[in-house]
Parts: sequence; C-alpha cells; structure tokens
Amino acid sequence: MSNDEYVIIAKIGSTYGLKGWVKVFSYSEDSTRILDYKSWYIEDKETWTLTHAQERQTHGKLVIAKFPGFETPEQARSLTGKKIAVRCSDLPTLSKNQYYWRDLEGLTVINQHGESMGKVIYLMETGANDVLVVKGEKEIAIPYLLGTVVTRIDLEKQEIHVNWEWI
Repeated sequence: MSNDEYVIIAKIGSTYGLKGWVKVFSYSEDSTRILDYKSWYIEDKETWTLTHAQERQTHGKLVIAKFPGFETPEQARSLTGKKIAVRCSDLPTLSKNQYYWRDLEGLTVINQHGESMGKVIYLMETGANDVLVVKGEKEIAIPYLLGTVVTRIDLEKQEIHVNWEWI
C-alpha cells in the first residue's frame, strides 16, 4: 500500500469517557465532514489499517469515536496520536478552481516575470488566508489568494503562477 493512495484527515486525541471512546481532531474546516467517510484507515507504523469505528458522532463541538477492541480508557489510550486517513479516491470531487493542498505540494511556483521561485513544500492556515510555503534559493511564504496573488494553477504542467516579487 502506497502512502500516495491516502490523505490524512484527522488525528486521534485523548480518551473520552469510560467506555473506550476517543476524541477525533479533524483537519477539515468543518470537523464533522470526517463522519461522511465510511472507511477510515488508522496509522500503523508505516502502513494504514482499515478500521470501521463501531460508533462515531459529534458531542458538542467534538467528534468522538469508538473502535472495536478498545473497551476501556486504558486500551483506547494506545490510539492517542495516531493519524486517520481516507483513500484519495474517496475524497469528493472539487469544483473548478478548488484544490486539495496535497495537489499543490511539489508544484513549481513561477512569478509574473517567468522566474521560478522554487517548489511548494507545504501550505499553512493563518486565519486570514492560506499560505504557500515555497523553497527555492530561500524559503518564502506567499499568500494563497486566487485571482490576485495566485493567478493560475496548471496541474498538468505542475505549475503555480503568482504575482509576487522577491523580497
């Protein structure tokens, strides 16, 4: 199983209650979207193991889940810190001009002068807007603002075109 087949969507937190439930911290904007995925894969060393939560639900602002074989807080504690992934093929299809971060990582960033600024090594959320972190001669942060800063994304050519000056 290749890790390229999966995308990490959440992380398991601390135990919840006395019957083996755990808190699940989703990486999506709407934390409850994780409940839409039927099959979850839990990190198991360097592979992913398919698991079906016996139960999963929202509890206030939390998402909590109960996995088979974990009946007590002591047993469930061994899940803390593990990542939850889904198959990439299970992700919803996005509309035009929407991208998953994983699709942008590794793309070459080209400025308005046709100069390569490097490759996107990761993206981060800042509250105001997302940011592309680009590694070239130096590491720079470029606001991910479609239409103003980010002028074109060409997944076929593996390029992101930006209106951004070197600082």
